[in-house]
Amino acid sequence: MGGVNVDTTQLIALAAALGWASGLRLYAVVFLTGLAGNLGWVALPAGLHVLQQPAMLYASGALVLVEFFADKVPWVDSLWDTVHTFIRIPAGAALAYGVFGGDQATWAALAALLGGTLAATSHAAKTTTRAAVNTSPEPFSNIGLSLLGDAFVPSMLWLAWSHPVWFLVVLAFTLVVMVTAIVVLFRFLRGLVRRLRGHFVPTQMGEA
Repeated sequence: MGGVNVDTTQLIALAAALGWASGLRLYAVVFLTGLAGNLGWVALPAGLHVLQQPAMLYASGALVLVEFFADKVPWVDSLWDTVHTFIRIPAGAALAYGVFGGDQATWAALAALLGGTLAATSHAAKTTTRAAVNTSPEPFSNIGLSLLGDAFVPSMLWLAWSHPVWFLVVLAFTLVVMVTAIVVLFRFLRGLVRRLRGHFVPTQMGEA
């Protein structure tokens, strides 16, 4: 995905897509991007060539499978998300940086900032949404949301490459939805914690 025929808008869209999608499905982003480059479907920028190496494809492909199943199990998905708070955000920044590479240092730095911010936003939205859904005893909502993410991420990556302007429009709308979800669900979870605390603390005091 790159080269002399790729304009700045397309590169910005690609950097934004890699950063944003990394907050949701990091290993799928790495694997799909590398696979597309390895098969010659797209010409990856020099900074992303490492993704198309066989060793990286095998490793990322294996992690895609692990994440696919971990993301379908209630509470396991939340634990997985918590651990990956320290992985997805810097990885999103690094992937976005790789779109421009060291030859365009200013653009690369801006892309890294953009990618890290988008990864943090999408990761926070995913984490709070799945934590809220996990309060429900039935597993189907959890699985449905996970499958939706499995489909949405590759669709957005394709859109960023094929129709970068439309991707940026869809991304802007998606970010509004995500930020709203973060605010609403964080309040819900905080209220739930307070209710649980209020339920147990008086009981413990009465027993004392």
